[in-house]
Amino acid sequence: MTEVPQVAVVIAAWNARATIDRAIDSALAQTVPVEVLVVDDASDDDTAARAMAHGDPRLHVLRQPRNMGPSAARNRAIDESRAPWIAVLDADDRMEPERLARMTVAARDTGADFLADDLWKQPEGAPEAERSRLLSDESIGTVPVDAAAFIRANLSARHGGRREMGFLKPLMSRAFLDHHDLRYDPGIRLGEDFVLYARALLAGARFVLTDPMGYVAHVRPGSLSGQHPTEAHGHLVAADRAMLALPGLDAPTRAALRAHMMEQHKKWAWRRMIDAVRASDPRAAAACFRAPPQVGVDLIGRLGREAGRRLLSRRGAQ
Repeated sequence: MTEVPQVAVVIAAWNARATIDRAIDSALAQTVPVEVLVVDDASDDDTAARAMAHGDPRLHVLRQPRNMGPSAARNRAIDESRAPWIAVLDADDRMEPERLARMTVAARDTGADFLADDLWKQPEGAPEAERSRLLSDESIGTVPVDAAAFIRANLSARHGGRREMGFLKPLMSRAFLDHHDLRYDPGIRLGEDFVLYARALLAGARFVLTDPMGYVAHVRPGSLSGQHPTEAHGHLVAADRAMLALPGLDAPTRAALRAHMMEQHKKWAWRRMIDAVRASDPRAAAACFRAPPQVGVDLIGRLGREAGRRLLSRRGAQ
């Protein structure tokens, strides 16, 4: 008889035939009872067939009718699962066997609604010795994180090199998600994790950060997490603005949200400027300056640096 699952492992997958077996195997190898839900997001390859070939009764493979993005895929898996804890695993990553057992114990001991372990980053194909921690090279211990601290930890100006806390994959309480009607925003394909965690914290979630417990993120040059359309930053600006409209925000949280929104607005304006230049569209380029003054100043600075870089490049070629 299959044990009652304690954790639902959610894997959203799109064209992941090269890595899906590794992800599934690591989920099924957990020492705590699990159910594993793979949602194939209308892949062009045989990702779904490879997943179904595992033939394990704890594994459920769902197929989206069309490509709807990771948020919609994860939401479907959460809604169709039954375990009291949710753990998201990216299709190109893996977990060490004891990870979820250790996390469920830690969540119980700390009373956490979200328990996030610092993760390991490992270049694809590299030996274990070459892996490094995402957030901190030093021991973290067990640290409660409030909304303001979490949002500040996602400012790339402070945490460059993709060391933002929004990249973590916490163990999440289904009871908390359901009670507060929280799911991933299906309209967001960049930073969807950040938005969910921030909204949970604003709803009163106890968020606890720990040292690594066994999530291994395999870093590949062509990974989808490093590619996104221009409007993705605009969606994050809108999400930040919606959170700022919530009642009862304290001053540190409001300041952190404003800083995050401004950072995303600057990135959005720059990407729009690049698109306008490529399209030889002066009106679209001018429209990029219809923004808060800080955005315009940043845009002028970026344009100046880019012009200087190109001038030096031309001189070097002569």
